Amino acid sequence: MRFGRRLGLDYGSVRVGVAISDPHGVLATPYETLQLEVAIKELSRIVEVEEIIEIVLGLPKHLNGSEGTSADLVRAFAEDLRTCGVPIRFVDERSTTVSAAAQLRQSGRTSKTSKLIIDQATAVIILQGALDSEKNGRLPGEVLT
Repeated sequence: MRFGRRLGLDYGSVRVGVAISDPHGVLATPYETLQLEVAIKELSRIVEVEEIIEIVLGLPKHLNGSEGTSADLVRAFAEDLRTCGVPIRFVDERSTTVSAAAQLRQSGRTSKTSKLIIDQATAVIILQGALDSEKNGRLPGEVLT
């Protein structure tokens, strides 16, 4: 397992959910939700302050595994993220928002209060999946080249 903090991102048309790992790459935790218009600037700051070694970005896919318009938007966002100066890894984010919503409901949150943190919760699921995959000896997803 590589040492260093990683960021997990859930890209949305309005907001970007952010999660961060511990330096040992064991646990993903919610970090914050950014408005899309300031996301690149804020993520650059977070990468520097938190000494991030990699960004894990959820890539939306259809159930059959193909990519659509949403994936194109995420890939364009990733191109802008290159300015952060760390590797960017795409991971399949199918069903992550549904899983996050279910977990929030189980924890007693209402739909109204969940709306404020759903993006962070989804980013946690994206990042934790990548960490678990790496823990099992497989680097997750695809690296932006």
